[in-house]
Amino acid sequence: MNLPEPPPDFFRICLCCLLWLLTGCSASTDPFVPQTGTQGVTDTKVLLGSSLALKGHASFLGSQTLRGAMCYLNHVNSQGGVHGRTIEVIAHDDSYDPLMCLTNTQRLIIDDQVFALFCYVGTPTTVRILPLVEEAQIPLLGMFTGANALRDPFNRWLINVRASYYQETKVAVQHLVTDLGLKKIAIFYQYDAYGFDGLTGTELALKEFGLVPVASGSYNRGTLDVQEGLAKVISSGAEAVVMIGTYDPCAAFIKMSDEKGFRPVFYLVSFVGADELARRLESYQNLTVIVSQVVPPPDPDRQDASPLLTGEAGYLTLLKRYYPEDRPSFVGLEGFINARVLVEGLQRAGSDLTRDRFIQAIESIHDFTPGLDINISFSPTDHQGLDRVYFTRLENGQFSLIKDWADVKSQHTASH
Repeated sequence: MNLPEPPPDFFRICLCCLLWLLTGCSASTDPFVPQTGTQGVTDTKVLLGSSLALKGHASFLGSQTLRGAMCYLNHVNSQGGVHGRTIEVIAHDDSYDPLMCLTNTQRLIIDDQVFALFCYVGTPTTVRILPLVEEAQIPLLGMFTGANALRDPFNRWLINVRASYYQETKVAVQHLVTDLGLKKIAIFYQYDAYGFDGLTGTELALKEFGLVPVASGSYNRGTLDVQEGLAKVISSGAEAVVMIGTYDPCAAFIKMSDEKGFRPVFYLVSFVGADELARRLESYQNLTVIVSQVVPPPDPDRQDASPLLTGEAGYLTLLKRYYPEDRPSFVGLEGFINARVLVEGLQRAGSDLTRDRFIQAIESIHDFTPGLDINISFSPTDHQGLDRVYFTRLENGQFSLIKDWADVKSQHTASH
């Protein structure tokens, strides 16, 4: 039986009580005394903390995010670090479970005494720890989630690098309706904060065209119980399905759909983990499966030979050096870009590092172009560095960049 999750304030109060006890019942009325910037910072080290899925059904997302980031951080450390400080990341597994993420974050702040939080993965997990971020006044940078709750209302301590789910679904619906000529669009989503965010974004996007979803189905996080949701979508006669989920249940949905002879356009947001989805659908041909991405494909054969990929400090170069058993992935490249932004912020913050100076340094980043036509900009009122959305289609066992939507339409029509 799935019990309702307690409100965030419950855990904030519990954490405050715990901190009060751990600090010896000090005279301070607020256990989260604003930091002076010394926590997690020494003359030789900056300590960061991460909670993400390293085990379980979303482990690919967590491990690839972390390894992508560590590729660059290992390289920076090998060059002497930033202002003489190496960057150390303490990573705790939360198995994509909000309560585990909350516990991990308390541990990182209280026990591990980290300077900042980094590379969290998932909407239900990250949203759960927002009260802790606000109370501790601790930076959280590079979340692998496009949740609107991390952007509105504005929170000075949250640094989003990627585009939002609202942006992904808005542009996707525009392509489905205007380029592919589809109007009967259904939604299949994970029944939690992540799924609700994608559901809302899709409904808002459809509303701009005077449309509503023809059906909506859902599944519970951590399960493969997609049959009921699939039945609802099939009975609606949908021409396209917007899918807000992770790779295993979404792959199961697509496979069952194909077996039943129902082959609409399947569109999925970036969090699905395109590379793992492709692996699970390797034997399924003639399906139109589209995934939006917030970073370009990490293609080693790109003609422009971008330094972000193939340079001495590029993602592909460093991945081969530090994790030679891994294949390049969209998720890994996003983690790598998160690390680039982190290091840029640390460099600009100067040798006298504090949390406040770090936030100001991030806000000073304008037109930062690490490669691949990526342009990252922040400001004191805008803590999202990227806005661009890319679209890829499953072809020959991998997701390739869509260059012409007319080709997608003709191929979908021909195969159906």
